[in-house]
Amino acid sequence: MRSISLFTPGETHDCPYLDDRQALSQYVDPRLELNEFELSTLSRLGFRRSGKLLYRPACPGCMECLPVRLPVNQFVLSKNMKRLIKRSQSWTLQVVEPNDADRYYNLYERYITERHRDGDMFPPSRKTFSEFLAEDFGNTRFLTATEGDELVGVLVFDQFDDGLSSVYCFYAPEREKDSIGTTLIIRLSQLTKSLGLPYNYLGYYVNGCRKMDYKTRFKPIEVLQSGSWQPLKD
Repeated sequence: MRSISLFTPGETHDCPYLDDRQALSQYVDPRLELNEFELSTLSRLGFRRSGKLLYRPACPGCMECLPVRLPVNQFVLSKNMKRLIKRSQSWTLQVVEPNDADRYYNLYERYITERHRDGDMFPPSRKTFSEFLAEDFGNTRFLTATEGDELVGVLVFDQFDDGLSSVYCFYAPEREKDSIGTTLIIRLSQLTKSLGLPYNYLGYYVNGCRKMDYKTRFKPIEVLQSGSWQPLKD
């Protein structure tokens, strides 16, 4: 693989996961046109995508953000996950291109407004929606779930040479108790396996951050630590 330029901004910002911590990210040069092999290699090295920016944590004095992935061939459904799959039998699942992403904006807007009003993605706008999710490297798809005429959830994912990568999920906020996000991750893991790919990349796990705890329910989960992928210890 060719040499890829990285840069790190000089200023830190408040960590969105842990109180009283400062965060800093390392970025891939956004001017580069990256091919599938390069994108896949960067994913294995712990980089994530936000729009057309590829980044990984480079926080001073902190290494709590750990990239995680699920080996889908060893993935075991818990009893609760089996119940979720049974409850979602009425859904229609489709994998669609992001070129018609605007049709999903209204659901995204409701989700951000009702679930993440205190986050940096509020207030939602079509511009930020497009920049964050629809601008990609040509390897992005949307897994959509509908029930009758109702769009209940969308999981945005990227495809690499060794797996699929869950980028972001948004769903009908009034149906929070239906665990739509968890169900879509299960479905994406099943899709990954059906494509003959070994991993579903789930972003970062942050020990001590409650909103990241759900990732440990997907077993056996692996973390990138000290330069190698290894099972996450309980």
